[in-house]
Amino acid sequence: MNVSGDRIADPWGRRTPYGRGGQWPVRTDTCLADGVAEGEVQAWVQAASLLHSDGDAMDIAVRDGRIVGVRGRAGDRVNRGRLEPKDLYAWQANDSADRLTRPLVREDGRLVESDWPTAMDRIVARSRELIGSHGPEAIAFYTSGQLFLEEYYTLAVLARAGIGTPHLDGNTRLCTATAAEALKESFGSDGQPGSYEDIDHADAIALFGHNIAETQVVQWMRILDRLDGDEPPRLLCVDPRLTPVARLATVHLAPRLGTNVALLNALLYEVIRHGWTDTGYITRHTVGFEALYEQVEPCTPRWAAAICDVPAASIEEAAELLGTADRLLSTVLQGFYQANQATAAAVQVNNLHLIRGMLGRPGAGVLQMNGQPTAENTRECGADGDLPGFRNWQNEAHVADLARVWNVEPSAIPHDAPPTHAMKIFKLAEQGTVRMLWISATNPAVSLPELARIRSVLAQERLFTVVQDLFLTETAQFADVVLPAATWGEKTGTFTNADRTVHLSEKAVDPPGDARPDLDIFLEYAARMGFEDKDGGRLVHWSGPEEAFEAWKRCSAGRPCDYTGLNYEKLRGPSGIQWPCTEHAPDGTDRLYEAGVAWAHPDLCETYGKDLVTGEPLGEDWYRSMNPDGKALLRPAPYVQPKEWPDESHPFHLTTGRTLYHFHTRTKTGRVPQLVDAAPDVWVEIAAADAGRLGLTEGDLVDVTTRCGALRGRLRIGSVRPGVLFVPFHYGYWDTPAGRAPAPGVPGRAANEAIATHWDPVSKQPQFKTAAAALTLVKRAEGPARPKPFAQPSA
Repeated sequence: MNVSGDRIADPWGRRTPYGRGGQWPVRTDTCLADGVAEGEVQAWVQAASLLHSDGDAMDIAVRDGRIVGVRGRAGDRVNRGRLEPKDLYAWQANDSADRLTRPLVREDGRLVESDWPTAMDRIVARSRELIGSHGPEAIAFYTSGQLFLEEYYTLAVLARAGIGTPHLDGNTRLCTATAAEALKESFGSDGQPGSYEDIDHADAIALFGHNIAETQVVQWMRILDRLDGDEPPRLLCVDPRLTPVARLATVHLAPRLGTNVALLNALLYEVIRHGWTDTGYITRHTVGFEALYEQVEPCTPRWAAAICDVPAASIEEAAELLGTADRLLSTVLQGFYQANQATAAAVQVNNLHLIRGMLGRPGAGVLQMNGQPTAENTRECGADGDLPGFRNWQNEAHVADLARVWNVEPSAIPHDAPPTHAMKIFKLAEQGTVRMLWISATNPAVSLPELARIRSVLAQERLFTVVQDLFLTETAQFADVVLPAATWGEKTGTFTNADRTVHLSEKAVDPPGDARPDLDIFLEYAARMGFEDKDGGRLVHWSGPEEAFEAWKRCSAGRPCDYTGLNYEKLRGPSGIQWPCTEHAPDGTDRLYEAGVAWAHPDLCETYGKDLVTGEPLGEDWYRSMNPDGKALLRPAPYVQPKEWPDESHPFHLTTGRTLYHFHTRTKTGRVPQLVDAAPDVWVEIAAADAGRLGLTEGDLVDVTTRCGALRGRLRIGSVRPGVLFVPFHYGYWDTPAGRAPAPGVPGRAANEAIATHWDPVSKQPQFKTAAAALTLVKRAEGPARPKPFAQPSA
């Protein structure tokens, strides 16, 4: 590969420091296939990254009908030309020899090649049969965070108004459900308040459970360039691991797993005690300060230190950083979202910004981050357990408005109970209520908790499973019908990153064989099913991505995520554009809530709120009495100990997470030589003190056992806090000799073999970071230990 520098050992590349008060300098990263010079590229086709939530803008290099590389787009607001390792190398997966190119159907227990008419006939016939015999709730859809907006919206319309099922959710339930719920609980509606450009202006940046160096790699480059510049910000890192972020932090807090709410309550206590609050902002724009003060009043740093196992003096130092900043930016990700009291903890970060008045101006904002490239679109389009356009399923006027857009009766849209979240969908399939499950662009047989249980659900004879994907994944092996899908670079559509920036990604090459865009698959299904509106017209009346985008714009009109000022031609400009984009804000909107929290009004809000401990809905009457004028809500929460806690038999905390070089279950990145070589197999990270105490060395083969299951991997002596084990969750079985999961009772390589089915009561996001675990030596290391994957950054 023709790449400037070693982007595996140095994934962040060379520094381009900021000047005083200046803009982030451009640095254009390029990767071309061996033997291809830039002048030999026949076309550069606009796209953006599909393997993280940054939305790095790039152009795809095409020669002789094939993708031969990528380069960063210098004019884009998100990355200003930079690309991270997955951006640079992962395009090679498109051309993998094992791509699915024809539909597969199950015959006599085996998947065999077929054709599209046969595959679609089977799906449509089973759909009609189940709707007739068991009703629409016999059908469920489980989708992704990697499709395009146009595909999610089409799926939402056909599922909710066509079939009439409430069972539609995405694997974004695993990564971004808490972000959405926390924003709704604080601001009445989803929608990211801050902007990536706040990194340019902040004088303090706090990262709560967010290893941005490996999850939003280009934005870490941005922070590194600030640290190397004339006016470096102070950093606070809250993470049990000594990550690259923690190594450069002004203050690093490594709390005991599951104690985030206790820590945040102590930080809020200190900010309030010292008077580091904006009383005018609190009065004008919030409700609930008295209740928050009452909750945190006993939560001293000494109290939190005993729970979190961090020094009280460090908590005080962190509070001073947060409380004295003139422009504070906070980011939150899976260390909070996948842990105990996920929503409650994320909401306390919002509370911190609200009592400090740190919203709506450059450098002062909060980013409740996403883990996937199009997670934001699942939330906007209603493919994640919400109604499209951030509408409130409990508000009859909102349901009627959506029915007007779709030209159906309100009764056609299920809304007598909350939309079904993913964990419940699989429970209903296990019980036999759901009898058809359509899975698109995701791999739950590796990514969900308690994998032995998930495999048993997918293996049921009574469950008819459709899998729509690029490869024969671990999940596809269970399917009754497998549909070969096109992917990034092979289809056209839009997607929105974690700071609301909308990008257009255009088709550069044809998909292999008979593979089809996901949108085309959904459109054919809708046409074959004959879904109609109330006047007998076609419910799904568009035929391609641009028409689907225009249909979505009508659905978004007047809602918080208003796209009406956007179109494909405008998105072909030099940069992506942040929603809301309207005739009044034709260039998009940098930050929300510059003049208060308009969407929190009881008539407009997306939710009436939930109890942050139990998850029980609080109801419209509570909300109207609490917030009649529609201000931001300060929502307090007490600390509650996790359900699982280490004991004599399981003395460790087990936490799972990402590595920079892979995405989700490695369906794409596991087929890229550079990324595979950087991180070829699962490992178990342990603190040096624990390794020494147990007599373990780097490279030892160990088993990690929980009350749920077991996994096996090589030991890596790292920088986690003592008592913690870290395991990356990406590794499944498709690339093992057997090609499938091990027999029952045999430790696997997938981290989620050992994760129980617990979830946050508010967001319903699984708790991947709170298991109690035991560690057992299997075999001593042979030969030298493998070096760490990359060097630590310096500033």
